[in-house]
Amino acid sequence: MSGKVVRRAYKYRFYPTPEQAEQLNRTFGCVRYVYNRALAERSRAWTQEKRRVTHAETDRMLTGWKRDPETAWLAEPSKGPLQAALRNLQGAFDKFWRKQNRYPKFKKKGKTRDSATYFRNCFTFRDGRLKLAKQDQPLDVRWSRPLPEDADPSQVTVSRDAAGRWFVSLLVEETITPHAPTEATVGIDAGITTLVTLSTGEKVTNPKHEKKDRAKLAKAQRNLARKQKGSNNRAKARLKVARIYARIADRRRDHLHKLTTRLVRENQVIAIEDLAVRNMVKNRSLARAISDASWSELRSMLEYKADWYGRQVIAIDRWYPSSKTCSDCGHLLRSLPLNVREWVCAECGTVHDRDVNAARTILAAGLAVSACGDGVRPPRS
Repeated sequence: MSGKVVRRAYKYRFYPTPEQAEQLNRTFGCVRYVYNRALAERSRAWTQEKRRVTHAETDRMLTGWKRDPETAWLAEPSKGPLQAALRNLQGAFDKFWRKQNRYPKFKKKGKTRDSATYFRNCFTFRDGRLKLAKQDQPLDVRWSRPLPEDADPSQVTVSRDAAGRWFVSLLVEETITPHAPTEATVGIDAGITTLVTLSTGEKVTNPKHEKKDRAKLAKAQRNLARKQKGSNNRAKARLKVARIYARIADRRRDHLHKLTTRLVRENQVIAIEDLAVRNMVKNRSLARAISDASWSELRSMLEYKADWYGRQVIAIDRWYPSSKTCSDCGHLLRSLPLNVREWVCAECGTVHDRDVNAARTILAAGLAVSACGDGVRPPRS
């Protein structure tokens, strides 16, 4: 079976020396400044002149900023991360124009993850040693898993999260062997109490990582609120809050990776609902639980892993009445309140578990789309 060549990022933790940390912090500051200033220029041009500034124009602006005595410090870091910042801004505008994202926002110091991207001519990678431009010694990387044989990274991204941890991500081309074809298919119904219910009848319990650490997080946030702004004690308290958030995110991501890897390995076709998560989190009563379930990340993992390993993910219309449709005879109920977890079909008499029936209906609709391109949106009547 022939393999598929994909671009894959391998992320590792590293521990910089004080000199490396200082140099990277200056680089992060320059990247943030270039991104924000270019965003301000593009916004001004549209507001005042009704014209779009191109990426090439911002690139020429960067050259002028480096020659300006007031911003000559922009020439200190490697040119790669500054150019990457302009590329990222262009990508953000492209998504905004395609109505995939909101208007780009300014980067705030200490509010988001700091990162800097180095292209191939701005770093060296030999014999497992990674050295960045403008640095005297290689990074102390903890190679927690092996890179592909003869890996040749095309770009490297260095980042520091809110918890103060340093990471390096290497983008490499890798040949992935698809899984052997299988006849197994599965429908997935996402939930809160149960993270996912499968059409096979299996229910995967939601670990609720945020809820487990909620008391610890609330205590750390109260302690942070008492500290004086700008003080060292406030910085320490903020770090404690960030570490709790990082622990929650790490465990959630680990659980989703294990679940999605299993689903992709065992099934040829995976049918899911096209959920409008952005709208759903506007519900104050359910926003925290929905965010903790992380349905968007679950779907994203399923889609890219399916693409890698020769599987198919089908998203059915979000308005399809999967819970109210009998998976045996197709009878559609007029209404089905959320508190009803089991119901009996009036046509065929089948007793349904609400979530299992929804998963089976989602699978049937997904297979119909896969087989003949049928629509799955119910008639408005």
